Amino acid sequence: MRTVAARAIDAVLDRSVVGGYTRLGYLARRRVGWPADPPPGALAGQATVVTGGGAGLGKAAAKGFAQLGATVTLLVRDTGRAEAARAEIRAAVPGAQVDLMRCDVSDLEDVRRIADELRGRPLHVLVHNAGVLPPARVESAQHHELTLATHVLGPVLLTELLLPALTGARVIVVSSGGMYTQSLPAEDPEYLDGDYKGATAYARTKRIQVALTPLLARRWADRDVGVHAMHPGWADTPGVSTSLPGFSRVLRRALRTPEQGADTVVWLGACDPAPPSGRFWHDRRERPEYFLPFTGHGAEELRRIWRYCAEAVGIDPT
Repeated sequence: MRTVAARAIDAVLDRSVVGGYTRLGYLARRRVGWPADPPPGALAGQATVVTGGGAGLGKAAAKGFAQLGATVTLLVRDTGRAEAARAEIRAAVPGAQVDLMRCDVSDLEDVRRIADELRGRPLHVLVHNAGVLPPARVESAQHHELTLATHVLGPVLLTELLLPALTGARVIVVSSGGMYTQSLPAEDPEYLDGDYKGATAYARTKRIQVALTPLLARRWADRDVGVHAMHPGWADTPGVSTSLPGFSRVLRRALRTPEQGADTVVWLGACDPAPPSGRFWHDRRERPEYFLPFTGHGAEELRRIWRYCAEAVGIDPT
């Protein structure tokens, strides 16, 4: 049972942002009140798939799953570069079964191809972690803005296509605390208007991920598929250091390790009982979707953004 003091500390850390998102927040929450770790072997015999699993948070999550006994498939754009990640996980977890499969999740045709390869095996955890933060507006193979294609369209399509293999599974979407700064871009999902900023595009699509999570939880409930969004806080990953070098340099000593950032991904995938579906999580606790009033949205805005995304990937939005 969490104490009143632990809840108060947790809330203060969350609202302070810097305190909650850095390594300090992770260590403080773990010390004052933390849901139990999954037991050893919690995922024994279960299959997990992690997109963007070749580095950073994806690699850390994959290693966490392997340590709990799962077989792990790293879904990556470049299998050659990801060989080092597979070797690192195998060295850390002797006997771990770690596979590499190539897929660019921004390319909807590539998503259809990889879904055909994965569909024949039962999957227990699917983590949508692959991410991009381009400096200028770039389009995917199907001419969608790249962050939208990578963070929203590809993951929605991949999950839909894998539903026959996902019955009883958990789908985990790695979002970002940056989404708190943005409203739902229902009128301009492709970021065609205004001056394009990569960090804004990233945060907008992370907002879409979180907004769609309850809707997708309802959509896939008849398959007993749980859908969980989370944000990792500020972690020291190759993506952060490359895309946000100034941010990384200033906060270097305060950033979380990739393992600390990925902790909630692993917990959501392995805790028993399963967490409630359709929620947004950080540091093993459910978090609010909004802090700033102007970032809220109504049912009609959500309906429009969902219809756009569903039609873009070729599925029935109803």
